[in-house]
Amino acid sequence: MVLCPFPSSSFPLCTDLRAPTRTNGSLAFCPYNGKACCNPSQDLQLQKRFQAMNISDSACASAVKSVLCATCDPFSAKLFTVDSEPRPVPILCNSTAGTSVSSLSTNTNNNTNFCSTVWESCQDVLISNSPFAPALQSKAAVPQNATLSKLTDLWQSKSVFCNAFGGASDENSLCFNGEPVSLNKTDALPPPKGICLEKIGNGSYINMVAHPDGSNRAFFSNLAGKIWLANIPEQDSGDVLGLDESSPFVDLTDQVYLDTSFGMMGMAFHPDFATNGRFFASFNCDKEKSPGCGGRCACNSDVDCDPSQIGSLDAGEVCKYHTVIAEYSANGTAASPSMAERARPQEIRRIFTLGLPFTANHGGQILFGPGDGYLYIMMGDGGSKGDPYNFAQKKKSLLGKILRVDVDNIPSEEEIAKLGRWGNYSVPQDNPFSEDKEMEPEIWAYGLRNPWRCSFDSKGLHTSSVLMLDRMNMKKLISSPRVETMDGASHEGPMVFQPQSTPGGNTSANSIDPIFPVVGYSHSNINKLGSAAISGGYVYRSQTDPCTHGSYLYGDLYASHIWAASESPADSGNFTSNDISFSCAPDSPIKCDSVPNSNVPALEYIFSFGEDNRKDVYILTQSGVYRVVRPSRCSYACSKEVAASTNPPSVPSHGHCFHPHSVSSIHLVFNICTLLPKAPSSGPLVGTLITSHCHLLRIGALDASCMSKVGALAITALLQRNP
Repeated sequence: MVLCPFPSSSFPLCTDLRAPTRTNGSLAFCPYNGKACCNPSQDLQLQKRFQAMNISDSACASAVKSVLCATCDPFSAKLFTVDSEPRPVPILCNSTAGTSVSSLSTNTNNNTNFCSTVWESCQDVLISNSPFAPALQSKAAVPQNATLSKLTDLWQSKSVFCNAFGGASDENSLCFNGEPVSLNKTDALPPPKGICLEKIGNGSYINMVAHPDGSNRAFFSNLAGKIWLANIPEQDSGDVLGLDESSPFVDLTDQVYLDTSFGMMGMAFHPDFATNGRFFASFNCDKEKSPGCGGRCACNSDVDCDPSQIGSLDAGEVCKYHTVIAEYSANGTAASPSMAERARPQEIRRIFTLGLPFTANHGGQILFGPGDGYLYIMMGDGGSKGDPYNFAQKKKSLLGKILRVDVDNIPSEEEIAKLGRWGNYSVPQDNPFSEDKEMEPEIWAYGLRNPWRCSFDSKGLHTSSVLMLDRMNMKKLISSPRVETMDGASHEGPMVFQPQSTPGGNTSANSIDPIFPVVGYSHSNINKLGSAAISGGYVYRSQTDPCTHGSYLYGDLYASHIWAASESPADSGNFTSNDISFSCAPDSPIKCDSVPNSNVPALEYIFSFGEDNRKDVYILTQSGVYRVVRPSRCSYACSKEVAASTNPPSVPSHGHCFHPHSVSSIHLVFNICTLLPKAPSSGPLVGTLITSHCHLLRIGALDASCMSKVGALAITALLQRNP
């Protein structure tokens, strides 16, 4: 059960923040079929609870039954407003509370005052153990242990009752009108005519992070282990990226093991970096070359894995290489960390170390959650074809998982050793498996192949997370709620898959309820070579290109295709994706080369996408850094286009948060990227690293600029071995 990060939109989500599951037909008691938040056993429990109430009046009985069954509604997380205190009943539509029918809702029963219906039907009807009894206000004359009551026994009037239980649907909540929630059948966003790019840098980087102070600066990093701080030029200024490669912000190359499948995979800056100077790097090390590179092996007895037995499956010594997350500091290098242009390369603290059983698929992205402040760690399944040891599904393994840890409250060394932690961190109490003795408490999601990229939708209109995966001959954009396992080795996208070898066991397709892709494409439909991986991007929230606003941008590693995906209805999780053209502006600050015999910019390989504090989106490629600009600069028609603002966000003084944007409420729903087939990456690929993108969306009331905005992490498939 998750108690802290909650949804703020009408994406299908249960009160326990899990995805609705298939019902295999209609439930016996509650009127839900297809997808619901109740299984048959829970449906039976609700029926028994209802029967025990002994409601004699049919109208009241019907109303109470619908209220009880709202627990099963696919949108119950919003109906019960789990972003505040848990409610005994859903928000009952109350016309006196304002507009009570959300633009999202199209229930056939347009009862805008269902709260009054409940009151008028049940006010004088005796109900045993009424769901309305443990309410906010009650008459003093009613004994606290009363189990049989009327609404008039508990509430002074209808207005008082509806003030407590009633409400209106708005952008942050839904009200219940007595019937299952449905969404407006709004049209999908029309795809943009094309994406116009300008080239602002010649460097090749795999990661971009907007400066946490909200200024027009960003950090860029490469696989070797260098991080640079760059000034971002204004739109339409004609300037280039202000980055001096001879003067990195920090150089960690002597700590990073760089090889075909290894390097510095990610970086993250603490949400309070502007005042505390803390930042983190995720990289690989070789224990034979680095004295400090040592930790427990992911192949161990807890997961029924014997290192001596797996050496034949992959070249090299088992757990010779490690995934490391280390903390560094920019303190003491400037008047305030926000003003620091350099940081010391000395490690402050080792947050996490894990020995890798194979030489591929070790994930590596790290980022801070917006609102909870916890560090999320993306771990691949360790490599080898089809995850033969089933690490991604094993509950005691940290491989094939997304971990969620607290780096602000670090236990003592004795406590860390006692708890068997993998480094200097604590586990948030609201982690979904923190009380499950069969699971490692750090786990936030499991059943992943190789999650690489996560980004937060800065507008916070969604509660989905989007995972981009390349599995065999299919590409998928996966939108899924929270922390379920996806499909382990059981599916290849929507197709059932059977691994070739499973010495470590396998997970049956019938034993899980996977969340399938919402968008996909076949390698053979994209290019003759076979595309290697999706490079995941962002939901575009900048006003620079208003015709792209609200679309999710992503591309193919081979850089010949970029897509814009949108949801219809809004926040439903139903995506439509369009392959869109892209061009380079003739007045680009740096001239763009073109693909031979084509007008398409020669991006070569798309490693990653990034986002700055203005929400402009960048593409990090082998040939340089590109930015999405006004469509008219490439002669693309967009009737919504307006002149770009020329007022840059400035560097804050004294480390205070600058507020270039306001974001209405911000809680995280890490509806997690857990779909995961663990099949091998086969097919005619140059490199078969599974590049994935986990698109985490956020909601809530916190300024966006005060948080670490992690750009997209990319690992070039050219540097990956065929597992």
